Amino acid sequence: MKVMAAKGLQCPKESKPREYITDSVAVDVPSTTYYLRLLNDGSLVLADAQSTSKTIKGGK
Repeated sequence: MKVMAAKGLQCPKESKPREYITDSVAVDVPSTTYYLRLLNDGSLVLADAQSTSKTIKGGK
């Protein structure tokens, strides 16, 4: 699944804690408990959802 960090956040990668997922580039990650928990608490967002919300905001 492709994810990005929520705006203004950085999230460490599961097996590489010194590498971060940022809010500027979508990253492909596995559907592990770690990433699902970050999605659930709002630290990560699905990249598709992020691009859809930008499209909707731009259309108003």
